[in-house]
Amino acid sequence: MAYTINKTDGTVVATITDGTVDNTTSLQLFGKSFSGFGEGLNENLVKLLENAASTAAPTAPLKGELWFDTTTNQLKVYDGTSFKPTGGSKSSASQPTSPSAGDLWHDTGNDQVFVYTGSAWLLVGPVYTSGQTLSGWKIETLASAGGNKVVSSMYAGNTRVAILSKETFTPSASQTGFAEIKSGITLNSTLSAVFDGASSQASAIDVSGTTNTSGTLIAGGNFLRADAADTTTGALTIDTDSGLLVGDSQELTITVASNNVTVAQTSQDKDLSFTINDGGVTKTPIALTGATGAIGLTGNVTIDGNLTITGSYDKSSVDVSTYVDAFIGVNEGNGTDVNGGLIVERGSTGNEARVQWNETSDKWEAGITGAYSTIIREVDAISDGNANKNSGFLRTTAAGLLTVTNLKLGSVNASGGAIATTDTSSTDVATIGQVATFGNQWGGSEKTVSTANPTGGDGSDGDFWFVREA
Repeated sequence: MAYTINKTDGTVVATITDGTVDNTTSLQLFGKSFSGFGEGLNENLVKLLENAASTAAPTAPLKGELWFDTTTNQLKVYDGTSFKPTGGSKSSASQPTSPSAGDLWHDTGNDQVFVYTGSAWLLVGPVYTSGQTLSGWKIETLASAGGNKVVSSMYAGNTRVAILSKETFTPSASQTGFAEIKSGITLNSTLSAVFDGASSQASAIDVSGTTNTSGTLIAGGNFLRADAADTTTGALTIDTDSGLLVGDSQELTITVASNNVTVAQTSQDKDLSFTINDGGVTKTPIALTGATGAIGLTGNVTIDGNLTITGSYDKSSVDVSTYVDAFIGVNEGNGTDVNGGLIVERGSTGNEARVQWNETSDKWEAGITGAYSTIIREVDAISDGNANKNSGFLRTTAAGLLTVTNLKLGSVNASGGAIATTDTSSTDVATIGQVATFGNQWGGSEKTVSTANPTGGDGSDGDFWFVREA
């Protein structure tokens, strides 16, 4: 009668007739009354004992069958498709050859475990070799008055460099370099550990210290504050033409364009003032008025150079201006020869008095509102008024001579009266009328000249009477 051989799940593996052997699996299966079954049965037991140890996988495996791969020295199990490692790792100082995906390898030289990805060995852990000792992050529990705290400690060469914590606490047991653990990362104080390198941002800088550890490691207290008044002992350089902006609306700006510097008050119609402390009193020597563009100067002004005024000069004070210089120059630098001098305003527009140099006549002149006369100069004086009519004022020669064409006098003496006939010392000059009539009377008594004969009532005793032809 034939044997029906079933698997664990009940499925039929083979049906074996009497006196035959089945080789459809990795083992020999014997039928009833098969001669010599003892050798085959013993071989089956040996194969099971060694898990079919061989360099080649069994040719007719069943799902769940074990095979010891002597090439990799791994025990593998058939999953219905292929043989896969059953677990554990291969311990050796060098990488195993011909590994399968998922294989584990214990590197005995470094005490590290690797997994094979199907193309390369990937480190599982630890991240440090046995020679490096404990390095990297380690999860630890530290006791505190507030209960146990789970932290991550960063080690380097078996030395704890930093502790990462979600809260601030003080460890109950002493931790070298960590008297208090802060929320975040706390560095080991005994190592003088620091964060070094580039950082895109930081929430705060500790400004409690001002001692620099080197020329390139600057204490936080030596940085200028942007949120409070601060002081710098070094020069402050703004290396941009955009310059300096001051004020909540940036009213004051100092900018540069083409190496030219501009100081500007940018608010409309607002002033720019320069003040000083004069003996405890604030004074404003320079005030620039935004609404008018006027410049106000208070105090004495010293100008070491030329002063050029294109507009009018207006001195509102009635004080007399004084000058140390021996000369006051006007019209300097003017390319055109024009009249120039001194103008005195007389209270109303157009009503002015002038003393000026006339370029046309090359003479000084003075006058009021356009009616100007030449100022007498000694060099213009003449003694011969007849030869030089209307060309200057008269002056006698060294000998006292004076020549004129005509002379008209308004009076005959200082009082305007006639010259007395008894006056022999007067130097008054007689008029034409006086000369014409003086012959009518002369001497101490009356002398009469007439075209008519005297009558009985004319004259007195002793008088002379001259009769002349009509």
